Order: sequence, then C-alpha cells, then structure tokens
Amino acid sequence: MNAPSTAPTGASVPPGDRAARRAQAQGNPWLTLVAVALGVMMVGLDGTVVGVANPTIAADLDASLAGLQWVTNGYLLALAVLLILGGKLGDRFGRKKVFIIGIVGFAITSLGCALSPSIGALIFFRVLQGVAGALLMPNTLALIRAAFPPNELNRAVGIWGGSSALAVASGPIIGGLLVEHVSWESIFLLNLPLGLLATVVAVAWVKESREESHAGGFDVPGVALLSGGLFLLVWALIKAQDKGWGSAYVLLFGLAGVIVLGLFVLREHRAADPLLPLDIFRERSVWAGTLLVIVGFFALFGVLFFIGLYLQNTHGYSPVQTGVRMLPLTAVFVISAPLGGFLTERYGPRPPLILGMLLLVVAFFGLTMLETDTSYNGQWPYFLIIGLSFGLIIVSTTQAIVGNVSVERGGVAGGLQSTAQQLGGVLGTAVFGSIIASSVAGNLADNLAAERVPAPVAAVVSRTGELVSQGVSPADAARAPQELTAGLAQANGGELTPEVARAVSDASYGAFMDGLHAAMYVGVGLAVVAALLGLLVTRGREVEAHEAGAA
Repeated sequence: MNAPSTAPTGASVPPGDRAARRAQAQGNPWLTLVAVALGVMMVGLDGTVVGVANPTIAADLDASLAGLQWVTNGYLLALAVLLILGGKLGDRFGRKKVFIIGIVGFAITSLGCALSPSIGALIFFRVLQGVAGALLMPNTLALIRAAFPPNELNRAVGIWGGSSALAVASGPIIGGLLVEHVSWESIFLLNLPLGLLATVVAVAWVKESREESHAGGFDVPGVALLSGGLFLLVWALIKAQDKGWGSAYVLLFGLAGVIVLGLFVLREHRAADPLLPLDIFRERSVWAGTLLVIVGFFALFGVLFFIGLYLQNTHGYSPVQTGVRMLPLTAVFVISAPLGGFLTERYGPRPPLILGMLLLVVAFFGLTMLETDTSYNGQWPYFLIIGLSFGLIIVSTTQAIVGNVSVERGGVAGGLQSTAQQLGGVLGTAVFGSIIASSVAGNLADNLAAERVPAPVAAVVSRTGELVSQGVSPADAARAPQELTAGLAQANGGELTPEVARAVSDASYGAFMDGLHAAMYVGVGLAVVAALLGLLVTRGREVEAHEAGAA
C-alpha cells in the first residue's frame, strides 16, 4: 500500500483516488457546515447594512417611510412566501443544487440593487433578492440536518447561527463606513465576493442531499394563496400609516388577507401534495416554536429599522457612528447564538427560550424610556439585552421546529422556520411603522401648539408627517428637503429663526418619540405572551430518542 507521505513530489494522483477523496470530503459534516455558513453570512450581512443605509437611501432617492419599509418588506415578504417552496425544491431536486442557485441569484440581484436609479427599482430588485434568498436559506438547515447526527445537531445549529451573527455584527460598521465614505449602493456590492466564495466552497465540499422517495408536485395554488394573503395583510398594515387603523380601506384589505389565508389552509387540507403539510403542526413544539420565531424576529427587525432612524435622524449620528453604537445589539450575536446552542443541548429548548423572551420584555420596557436627548449610556444596555435574547431564541426555536420533524421533511421544516423569521421581520417593520406613523399623525399638531410654533409654520409642518415618522425634523436643514425648510422660512415671514426652528424640532422629535414608545409597549405585551407560550415547547423527538439509547 502506498502512503501519501511517500509519494514523489509532483506525482499525479490516480483518478479513482481523487474521486474517493472528493467523496470523502463531501461527506464531512463540518465542511458542509462551513459551506452553508458562508451563504447564511451573505444574507445576514445584507440585513444590517441596509438598516444603517436607510436614512441615506431616503434622502438620495426621495423615499417616504412607506417606501423605505417596502425596501425591507419587499425582500422579507418574498422570502416569507417562497421559503417553504424553496425547501421543497431542495427536497425534490437536491438541496445542494438549489442552495447554489440561490447563492448565485442573490449575488446577481445584489448587483441590481446597487445599480437602482429609483426607490421603485430598488424595491423591485430587493423582491428578486428575496426570491433568491428563498432558495438559499431553507436548504442550509436541511443540509446541516442531513449531515449531522442528532446528538451534534444543536452544536452545529449554534455555529450556523454564530456565523450569521458574525455577519450581522459586522454589518453596521461595514455599512456605515461604505455609506459615509463611498455610497449607499456599495453596501450591496459586498455580496459579490462573498457569493463567489460560497459558490466555490459549496461546489467542492457539500454533499448532495434530497428526498429520494418524493414524486409529488409543488402546489402552485398554495404558493399563490399564501403569497396573496400575506401581501394583502402587509399592505393593510403599511397603509394604516396614512389612512388610519379604522379606515374602511385598511379593514377591507386586512379582511381580504385573512380570507385568502383561510383559503390557503383549506387548500392545504385537500391538496395531494401540499406546500405546507399541516399535519406537522400536530406536534405542539412545532406550532409553538413557529409563533415564537415570529415574535423574536418581530422584535429584531422592528428595533433595527427604527432605532437606526432614531440614532441618525433624531440624535444626529453619522452612519459610521450609528454602526458603532448598534454593535452591542449585533455583536453579541456571536456569543449568544453558540450560548443558545449549548443551553438547548444541555437543558432542552424551553429554558433558553423563556429566558430569551423575558429578556425581550426588559429590553422593550427599557426602550420606552428613550428620549430625544437620551445619552448613549441610556441606550446600549437595552441593545445588548436584545442581542443576547435573540441568540437564545433563534437556536432554541430552531431545535423545537426542525428537531420535531422527520429528516425526510427537513426542507419543509427549514422553510417553515425561515418563513416564520421573515414574516416576523415583515410584521415588525410594518406594525411598528404603522404605530409610529399613526401616533405622529395624532400628536404632531398638539405638540406644535404646546411648543408655541406660529400658526403659519405649524400648518406647513403638519403636512410633513411622513418625514417626522422617520425621526426627521422639517427644520433640520441637513436632513429635510431644502424646499421644505425654505417653505418654513417663508411661512415665518421670510426667515426661520433659531427659536422657531428649535420649537419645530422639539415638537417633531417629541411626536416621533411618542410613537416609538407606543411601539415598544406593544413589543412588551408580545414578549410576555411569547414567554408563556415557551412553556409548551419540548426537546426534539430524535434528540430524545438518541439520548435514551445512549443511556
């Protein structure tokens, strides 16, 4: 037998040996984890760099709050409605193959985002980016599930979450530097080299995995009903900002969304090969874990979106300064995700999940005390708590969902878990945005009167609710449109005096902060309910069976 160490330098390796080595490398679960972690990092980086860039995008593309929300929600909604389908495509045609297609598509659509000349074009490419992400994300968990034995699954998921956390943590700093010193477009170009590296590693080292026995269809009517129902609901939530929660318009679209989602459930009951097999929800941990994922990402995306606006527009920080100040929220993911994996492996998902939700209660309640002039010492502890809670929640809920579904349905389970994440993000930005915008509309006039803003100036400011809802004062010459500040000066007799400008800013910032406080109180209530739901979650069945056999 020839040992590799004695082979002459430069000697060729027999083709059969190369094939065997390649097969062995592709069978290594840790190399599989490295490959899929690169793809997850690409998506994680994209999330936080956009959050830091939102104020600059709004100013450059003349975007309203609703437009900014659709930059985020168009992407998240496409993910939410297609993730389960992406998981099923992986189950049917090969998870590695679909994963690589998703990586390539994500990189190409990122280039489209960078070249977008208008807010409409940016939203369009963000939707396409979400479609590509829907092919990428669910198959990462499915590939990990197929590669790792049950006793190592929690540790692998913890590292998987930690890799995403590393990208999320670095996103604000990298994004802030690029926005401030290059352009907002450059943040999307980051995905090109990362996507190339992820593709190379996946092709070389990921072993193909699929559900060999699958022979059904893809339930196109189910996809249409799910996407239509979710779109109608999100549309209603966002339009509530300017039309009011009780308007016939909002109620009609909201009701239509509920009806269409009801039809989706009926369709799934009757379909021979449903998009989402409803029998998986017979497991209590699956449906409870799904709801808890939604709440966790509701908190994360809602806070990231509006705290970014608060720090830049209300506090006046630059993009880089904002990125640095958001590090306690994002950087702690690197620690909290592996910690969540360890606690889940040791104690099961219930204790870390309940702890994570209780920490969210504390964080949301603390954020209700933020004011316009709150020092950074009054901000960062709550950012840190959210980052810590998120790491505990994401790993424990993943084990509760994926660990209670058979390996054969790994793609569907991964798609369900990822769908819940993105749906939570959509709801977080939409609900928080609607609450803030509605509060601004209801309080701005009273705040202007309380600050004794002259009536002609107040009349102009009262028509700028969209701007105030982003945390911007119409009297801020650095952030408000020039024609608006000129209109305020004209309304004040030709000159916007420092006293009147200060009064306008105090009233505008006060209205924004009132809305932000109201949104955070909603977060407190949701987190309390979620902590109670956490009592229903149990350890995955396959992990329990493995531990019982080992005992």
